[in-house]
Amino acid sequence: MPLDWLTADFLTKPVWMWAMFLGIVAVLLALDLGVLHRKHREIGVRESLVLSAGYLTLGLGFGGWVWFSLGQQSGLEYLTGFVVEKSLAMDNVFVIAMIFAYFSIPAVYQHRVLFWGILGVIVLRAVMIAGGAALVSEFGWVLYVFAAFLILTGLKMLVMADKTHGLEDNALLKLLKTRLRVTDQLHGERFFVRAPDPGTGKPVAYATPLFLALVLIEVADVIFAVDSVPAIFAITTDPYLVYTSNIFAILGLRALYFALAAVLHRFAYLKQALAVLLVFIGSKIFLADLFGLEKFPPAVSLGVTFAILAAGIVWSLWRTRGRTDGTPA
Repeated sequence: MPLDWLTADFLTKPVWMWAMFLGIVAVLLALDLGVLHRKHREIGVRESLVLSAGYLTLGLGFGGWVWFSLGQQSGLEYLTGFVVEKSLAMDNVFVIAMIFAYFSIPAVYQHRVLFWGILGVIVLRAVMIAGGAALVSEFGWVLYVFAAFLILTGLKMLVMADKTHGLEDNALLKLLKTRLRVTDQLHGERFFVRAPDPGTGKPVAYATPLFLALVLIEVADVIFAVDSVPAIFAITTDPYLVYTSNIFAILGLRALYFALAAVLHRFAYLKQALAVLLVFIGSKIFLADLFGLEKFPPAVSLGVTFAILAAGIVWSLWRTRGRTDGTPA
């Protein structure tokens, strides 16, 4: 039959399941760029919250379909991965806000950078997850390496949580400015412009600060993926659940960025909660072996994840009450 290839397995799932998911993402991106934000404008808090609620509903709805189609365990694993990825990506919001502030990117152009950034995320996460799935499938002990890495990363985050780093001495930024011609000012929404070379007077291509911001945001996501991808593999080794929960969580968080950016100071202790969450996720594999379990119970994993995040958020809101700069009470 001509369409038999749709039922063929690709990374443990039929091709049609992957095509359905990618089709949903393509429609969402087309609506975002072609309909909702065809003209560049500043996105307000209310619109940000509405868009985020829509993405959240779609993400959870997809999780419901996973539960119905693949079973309760898969549904719980998807939901846990979705919550963990959305939570870990919150740390990325702090970095994105810092990058936009450093380059003085107006709010009217920030959506353009985030939109093209998400396209890069979709491709980069696919490559990293496919590589991780191949490693786990071939070498089962890699999961223990991931688990140990998560525990060490979480402990390091606890130690470094109160320390902040600027972009002034960033090695990648220095390299970009050395290798590229970069304009001193923004040129609207453009990533590149043509301008006369100071030496020859001939028109040459210049990168704008908007392009540098895009590159730094993409690289920041790769760095954060080094934590989040192993974290979800510690929850489930199903590439389909890993990738779909990753992408739905990131799509929603980028929409929520414009609302979160105004209240980031209220989440002063979220980094500590995320650090504890990484330690817990990494410890699950060792705990399952310790108690002779084939796998750590998904329902318990989801409950502990919610408890850790709720404690971090509530403590942050309590400690920063009445403050406008995030300084703890």
